[in-house]
Amino acid sequence: MSLYYVNINPQKNGDHEVHTSECDFLPNFINRKYLGVFTKCKSAIAEAKKTYRQSNGCKTCTQECHTS
Repeated sequence: MSLYYVNINPQKNGDHEVHTSECDFLPNFINRKYLGVFTKCKSAIAEAKKTYRQSNGCKTCTQECHTS
């Protein structure tokens, strides 16, 4: 299980990236929203999409959920 966060600032393509707490690319505290503890990134992405419809997994820490 991991702690997940979503970047409140969108990427150039509009995606709000979802990261684990261990990610090298985890945004600064003021630029992220805590999503919760999940066993799989798909659940974290679903939670992020409640706030940011265009959410996507980080290419580094949630590679299996990275689609764009």
